[in-house]
Amino acid sequence: MTLPLAILDIALSAAPWLLLGLAMAGLIKGLISEAQLTRWVGGRGLGSIARAAVIGAPLPLCSCGAIPTALALHRGGAERGPTTAFLIGTPGIGIDSLTITYALLGPFMAVARGVSAVLTAIVTGLLVGRTRAPVAPTPTSSCEGNCSSGCAGQGPSSKTPAALSRRLANGFHYAFTDILDDISLWLLAGLLVAGALIALVPPQQLAELGSGLGAMLLMAVIGIPMYLCATAATPIAAGLLLAGVSPGTVLVFLIAAPVTSLATLGVFRRELGSRALVAYLTGIMISAVALGLSVDALAGWWQLDISRQVEQVQELLLSWIEALALIVLVVLSVRPLRRHLFAVLSSPTSAQELP
Repeated sequence: MTLPLAILDIALSAAPWLLLGLAMAGLIKGLISEAQLTRWVGGRGLGSIARAAVIGAPLPLCSCGAIPTALALHRGGAERGPTTAFLIGTPGIGIDSLTITYALLGPFMAVARGVSAVLTAIVTGLLVGRTRAPVAPTPTSSCEGNCSSGCAGQGPSSKTPAALSRRLANGFHYAFTDILDDISLWLLAGLLVAGALIALVPPQQLAELGSGLGAMLLMAVIGIPMYLCATAATPIAAGLLLAGVSPGTVLVFLIAAPVTSLATLGVFRRELGSRALVAYLTGIMISAVALGLSVDALAGWWQLDISRQVEQVQELLLSWIEALALIVLVVLSVRPLRRHLFAVLSSPTSAQELP
C-alpha cells in the first residue's frame, strides 16, 4: 500500500467516529458545569479519587486544557489526590478519543484504553495524595493558562429550557470549533505518521522491538514528555499496532502520551511541589507498564486477533458514509471553509458572530 492510500484509508475509517465523538463531547460540555465538578470530586480518600478519575474520563479536554480546570478544582478546595486523578483521567481518554479508538483499534483496545486511563488516574492520585503540600494554594476562581480549550463547563446552572438550549448550543459550538482546532493539526500529524508506519516500515522490524518490558518502558519514557492529545495519538497507535507492535506496548503509548506534557509537569510541580511530581511520574510509569503487560497477557490468553476486530468495526459503515464524514470533518477543520458553512447555515446577522 502506498503512503497516500494508507493515510486516506485511516482517515476514512476514523472520520465518522470522530464526528460522533465530537458531538458527544459537545453534549457533555453543555450539560456539566464546573460547580458540579467541584461538588463531585470533593472530599478525600479512595472514593473521591475514583470519582474524580471516572468523572474526568469522558470530559473533552486535552492535557493542556485540563490544567486550568484542575487548578480551579484544587484551589477551590479539592484535595491533591482527586485533583491529580482528574488531571490524568481527563486527557487520558475522552468520548471523542474513545470512539476513534473503537474505529481504529477495535473493541478490545477501546475497553482496555478506557479502563487503563481510569486505573492510572486512581493509582497516581493515591500516590500523590500521600505527599504534603509545601505551600497552601491561593484561592482563585479564574482560569489560568492560554489553552483555547479553556475551563470545562463554566456557566449558569439554570435548568430552564432556554438556558439549557443555550448551553447545549455553546457546547456543540465548543466541540466543533475549540476542540477541533486544538486537535486538527496533531490529528493530521498522527495520520501522516500512521500512514508512514503502515506503508513504509516492515512489520517484522517493529514486531521484533514491539513487545516486552523494555519496549514498554521505552514507550513510557517517550510518551510522558510529549504533548499529544488522546485523539491524535490514536492513529499513531493504529499504525504501530498494524506494523507489528504488541497491543500492550501500544497501550503504554496511549496512556503515557496524552495524560501529561512538559507544560503539565511544570504547572504540577509549581502547584503541588517536587515530591508530588515524583509521585506523579512514578504512578504514570508503573501503571502504564503494568497495564501494558496485563493487556498482552490477556490478548495472548484469549488468542485475540486485533486486526480482525478492526476490520469488523470498519465493515459496519458504508464507504459513502465514511467519505461524507471525512469531507465534513475537513470543512469544519479549515477555518475559512467553516466560516462559509456557518454563513450558509445561519442568518447573515448571526453568521458574523461565529468564529
